[in-house]
Amino acid sequence: MIKIFKSFIFLLFISILFSMKPPPKKTVIFFGDSITQMGMNPGGFILRMNEILAGKGLSGSYNLLDAGVGYDKVYDLYLRMDSDVLAKNPDIVFIWVGVNDVGHKVTGTGTDPEKFDRFYTAIIKKLQEKNIRLVLVTPAVIGERTDETNPQDGDLNYYAKMVKNLGTKYNCPVINMRKNFQDYDLKNNLNNEYKGILTVDGIHPTDKGNQLIADEMMQALLQIK
Repeated sequence: MIKIFKSFIFLLFISILFSMKPPPKKTVIFFGDSITQMGMNPGGFILRMNEILAGKGLSGSYNLLDAGVGYDKVYDLYLRMDSDVLAKNPDIVFIWVGVNDVGHKVTGTGTDPEKFDRFYTAIIKKLQEKNIRLVLVTPAVIGERTDETNPQDGDLNYYAKMVKNLGTKYNCPVINMRKNFQDYDLKNNLNNEYKGILTVDGIHPTDKGNQLIADEMMQALLQIK
C-alpha cells in the first residue's frame, strides 16, 4: 500500500512539473519585400518588436522571423511560400506586400489588380489550410506628400482597399499601414515633403517609420490569442 501511495505521489509530482512547463514559443513570420527584409537591420521594426516583447516580459512567448526579400511582388511571395514560410511551421504570418506591385508599373513589371488579387488570395488560402493565423498589412506609401500628388497615390489607395477587402472576405485582421502613414504625415509633414518624415526615400522607413510600424504590428500581434 505504501509503495502504491509513493508511486501515486511520484506521478502527481511529474504531472505538476509538466503542467508548469511554459508553452512553446509562437513562431511569427513577417512575409514581404525589402521593407520587411530591413526589419532585422539595426533599428528595424522586427528588432524593435523584440525589444517591446522583452519589456513586457514576453520574450519567451514569441519567435519573430524575417521572410522579406528585396524587390518582391505578390507573385514572388507565392513562389517562395513553401520554402520561406510553410517549411518553418509558423503559428502567425504577417503578409505585407504591394509597394513593388504598384511601383514597378512604371517599368512595365508591376502587377495589375486582377493578378494581385488572385495571387494574394492563393497565399491566404494555402496558409489558412495549415491553420496559420494571418495578419494582412496594406502597402504604405510611395512618397509622403500629403496632397495626393505622389504619382502612385491612386494605385496605392486601390491596392490597399483590395487588401482590406481580402481581410474581410477571409476573416483576417488588417493593419491599414497606408492610413497610419498618411495620418502621421498629415500632422508632421508640414512642408509636404516627398520623403524624410517616415521614410528615407519615399518607401523605406526612417527610425520614426520603423517605430510606427513596430507599434502597429505589436498591437495586432498581441490581439491574437
